[in-house]
Amino acid sequence: MKGSNLTELLGKSLEELEALVAAMGEPRYRAAQIYGAIYAERKLAVADMSTLPKALRERLASETRITMPVVKQRFVSNDGSVRYLMDLPPGEERGTTRPASVETVFMPSDGRQTVCVSTQAGCAVDCQFCLTAQLGLIRNLTAGEILAQVLWPLQDMAERGVAAGAEGSGLEPQTNVVLMGQGEPLLNFDAVMRAMRIALDQRGMKISPRHVTLSTSGIVPGIERLAAEPVRPKLAISLNASSDEQRDVLMPINKKYPLRVLLEACKKFPRGSREYVTFEYVLLGGVNDTPGDARRVAKLMADLGRVKVNLIPWNPGALPYAEPTAESLAEFHRILLEKGIPAFTRYSRGRDVMAACGQLALNDAGSAALPVLR
Repeated sequence: MKGSNLTELLGKSLEELEALVAAMGEPRYRAAQIYGAIYAERKLAVADMSTLPKALRERLASETRITMPVVKQRFVSNDGSVRYLMDLPPGEERGTTRPASVETVFMPSDGRQTVCVSTQAGCAVDCQFCLTAQLGLIRNLTAGEILAQVLWPLQDMAERGVAAGAEGSGLEPQTNVVLMGQGEPLLNFDAVMRAMRIALDQRGMKISPRHVTLSTSGIVPGIERLAAEPVRPKLAISLNASSDEQRDVLMPINKKYPLRVLLEACKKFPRGSREYVTFEYVLLGGVNDTPGDARRVAKLMADLGRVKVNLIPWNPGALPYAEPTAESLAEFHRILLEKGIPAFTRYSRGRDVMAACGQLALNDAGSAALPVLR
């Protein structure tokens, strides 16, 4: 069977795989074996699925495919983070006929590993302080392309001895996934949730919902849809302003979903007993980092239930903004705590290789590049 006619396995749910094996005349349990092999064991080639009989592996090899991104380059930061610059080939069988490039970031820490995943190639939201916005929207990613950005770095870094085996093996560090790379996840809702249902499935990738965070610029209909999902990632709101006037300039999406509407959706968003809605606030020196801004942010948070605020100093890029001073950052943090708002200062990883928040713009330059293993 020619490559363009091969059935794509990556991104298929268990139910879809059951339909596939039934059409092949195979018993239903073969679907669970394929599902577990791809997502739990990270077997990214049919030939490696040793639980399947040889005849079925040969048939799958001739009729299906598992399409992984082509890694153009890996850039390793001084802090150990790795930025992957990936090419995603087109594929009519996956519902996309356009190639694209995206970035994924792997961040190792003691006892855990975090993968920052893109959900679109480029972004249409046009936040003025974010380099990704300069790309515009190239296209949405498929569920398989989103999952591939988790599977590939984990497998790659395991081979390098940085991360251990599949989740649930008892050997690996805690795996976190943050949907904070290129794109606005809630403008690609269906594909994102198809991917997340597999990632959060304990028969699939076995990642705990409390270890997955979806960050949005404030797409209110998407927040409402996410709230209705029985199993879902945690919610983070990219706030970055203390008033509508300020946010209209920095984040034009605010003109469609102003703070009053956005905060009401956040207030209604369901959360577990230990769950918070997180607000991310990028501090831009001399723009949104004044004591007055801090007091206004505290007032916005006052009636929303369990929330916390992550303060993120702006990461440098070719845009007309500046980092906040250490003094303005500390004062902003102090005021929020004084007003009873849980606040944390977060310094982005991978700044030296353009891997930090707001820096993902398909830059093919960086510090030491890791060699390609495969």
